[in-house]
Amino acid sequence: MHTRPLARTGLTAFALTAALAVPGLAQSPAVTNTPAAVAVDATAVPAGPVAYIWRGHETEIEAFLRTAPVVRWKDIPVGITKPRRGYFEPGGPATSFAWKPLPTQVMHGKMESYKSEIAAYLLSRHLGMDVVPPVVERQIGASKGAAVYWIENVRPWNPATPPKGPGARWSRQTSRMQMFDQLIANIDRNQGNLLHDDAGHVYLIDHSRAFGTNPTLGTVKPPSQFDRALWLRMAALTKTDLETALKPWLTSTQIDALLSRRNEMRRHIDRLVGERGDEITFLPADPEAVAVSAR
Repeated sequence: MHTRPLARTGLTAFALTAALAVPGLAQSPAVTNTPAAVAVDATAVPAGPVAYIWRGHETEIEAFLRTAPVVRWKDIPVGITKPRRGYFEPGGPATSFAWKPLPTQVMHGKMESYKSEIAAYLLSRHLGMDVVPPVVERQIGASKGAAVYWIENVRPWNPATPPKGPGARWSRQTSRMQMFDQLIANIDRNQGNLLHDDAGHVYLIDHSRAFGTNPTLGTVKPPSQFDRALWLRMAALTKTDLETALKPWLTSTQIDALLSRRNEMRRHIDRLVGERGDEITFLPADPEAVAVSAR
């Protein structure tokens, strides 16, 4: 399942062992007021067969999400945007989806749009991350919205039972998450939309408040150390790349703001390299198969 809590707060449970000078083991909290650090089991956990099950099947899943008949609906009891869960007949490439018919509008003082959900998925793919499940535009009745692939066998972050997995892999995944959230101005990462499976793989959902037009990084916190492979892809983004990948889901103003935030990230990273060196600013080279895949 994937759900989010009713209160849209910062990621209050997101903390790892904080030792900035130890590469691969340090992460800054996503927000302030973070509780005590949570230790991560350093025992290697092999990747399970269900991790990121959509990889390599995106085209098939996208087509299914757009057109497959919905056999029943269920209200999702959490989330202030009131999404619903639609179910398909068994046997297809997806069992169900979250339905988010959110027009571009201000809700509870924040901009919301189903188009941002689609843009986050496409940008995750463009960057070779593939940790955002497939999302497509669909029309149901008179409403257009985002149909979001429902991930099975995952759960939200719970500080009482935090995910366990290799510390280096977890640090890399959370670094990528924070880098992605900075780039897209995701102000709504919370423990309900940071999902994980039993093997410690991270899944990111709920991006309807992302892609604001603020050209600065604002309050979205950076990681303590950056994933070099992902940063090189972010650093290489051009306006043409983004327009090709993300229009019509983002406006030119949103794309310009994203590039401005990327440039601010570059200045921050360059400053850190100058102050503490390359080896501390970036995580060690990824020895595992969870490295950002080349595309």
